[in-house]
Amino acid sequence: MEIREGGLDEPAVVALLAAHMEDVRSNPTPGGVHVRSRDQLRAGDITFWSAWRDDALLGCAALREIEPGHGEIKSMRTAPDQLRRGAGAGLMAHILGVARERGYRRISLETGTTEAFEAAQALYRQFGFTPGDAFGDYAPNPQSLFLTRVL
Repeated sequence: MEIREGGLDEPAVVALLAAHMEDVRSNPTPGGVHVRSRDQLRAGDITFWSAWRDDALLGCAALREIEPGHGEIKSMRTAPDQLRRGAGAGLMAHILGVARERGYRRISLETGTTEAFEAAQALYRQFGFTPGDAFGDYAPNPQSLFLTRVL
């Protein structure tokens, strides 16, 4: 697996992020949709990565700096034909490594509470994330699961 910084204009990434956006918006969490557009993923406080094997896109993820020492995982998505093949774990390990290099003390994320998010929740638990409070600009919401990990 090769993890590349950037790639927001790669056709396969454009398609995966469009499907991600459509999926999240078609199953919205009451209280708000927190998915970022490609343009929003270009913001200066966000680093975006795409994971590849040869010419096949495996998945993507982003890391946003909320404040010094605290990062947030955004837009983590595995290509549908790559589910349960290690792409999510590879991206997660990469993000945690970058967060440590940056001196972050904590990484957080928001995900849904419905059955559709169970696989993602299992991955986050595997990497040591535990339930936490709403953070950043998020408001508490029973349909949102806020997870955090101290580094």
